[in-house]
Amino acid sequence: MTRQTITHEDGAIYEFHPTLEPIATVESGAKLTIETRDSLDGAVQSESDRMDSVPEEVNAATGPIAVEGAKPGDVLCVEIESVRVAEPHGRVVTIDGFGLLDGHEGIDSPRTRMTPIEGEETDEPYLTFEGCEIPVEPVIGTIGVAPKSDPYTTLVPHDHGGNLDTTDITGGNTVYFPVFQEGAMLAMGDSKAAMADGEMCGTGAEIATDIDVTVEVIEDPAIELERPLIRTDDAWKTVASAETLEKACQIANRDLIELLSAEHSFDFTDAYMFSSLVGGLEISQVVDPLVTVRNAVPKAYLSSPF
Repeated sequence: MTRQTITHEDGAIYEFHPTLEPIATVESGAKLTIETRDSLDGAVQSESDRMDSVPEEVNAATGPIAVEGAKPGDVLCVEIESVRVAEPHGRVVTIDGFGLLDGHEGIDSPRTRMTPIEGEETDEPYLTFEGCEIPVEPVIGTIGVAPKSDPYTTLVPHDHGGNLDTTDITGGNTVYFPVFQEGAMLAMGDSKAAMADGEMCGTGAEIATDIDVTVEVIEDPAIELERPLIRTDDAWKTVASAETLEKACQIANRDLIELLSAEHSFDFTDAYMFSSLVGGLEISQVVDPLVTVRNAVPKAYLSSPF
């Protein structure tokens, strides 16, 4: 199948809402290259460019893209084949009023550090930060579908996806989204050349990217998916966002328990106990309006839920 390119120049959103209009419509099974711009819309090109506050519009997500046949209750499978940096540098910033240690002594904001990309002609490119070398491992920060009812800006993560800032949303992995609206309305952007779990200062190395994906509709899935689910080479990971870390952990754990219960015919309590043996809570980000966590279980204990 020919790969179709969809670019932010075709359209990008700053809010996921239930009545999105698509900039493109594709078939289930379509192979796409999605071009994204950096989360700050090119406003930061040197260390003298600083962000005094979080922009009113941030994290432009290329799309939305309607997938034919997707209807509420289905699952949209997004296989991420690769994420490639499309700029010679990223940028890391601190912003007043934003970040895990915002307002703490010794933390200056605003501040910008540019992160030049080196070794692009090799298999192991890296970025530099004040003389330190960090492997380029691009991730997609914001990715999601049209929500069920309430609108959410692209700064906010929720059940539809959105600003998940999760390091597992990267090349080689697959993300599954619940479909809430006809066509699903997929959009993505806010990529980082590198980012640690937690995204502590509020950003990774923000950068424009080209993303190769294959999208597929799973009709009448065996499970009712309520939130994003990630498949890596060796694990399945439930993803949940909430106002507190504890609440997000509870939601991610309950979602994992549902999967384990269905897989092993456990009752809910046995599945809960089993999750305490084989699951593993991981922090995605702790800086957005809602925090995001995931709960991972090795594939040895959970086959495909679909």
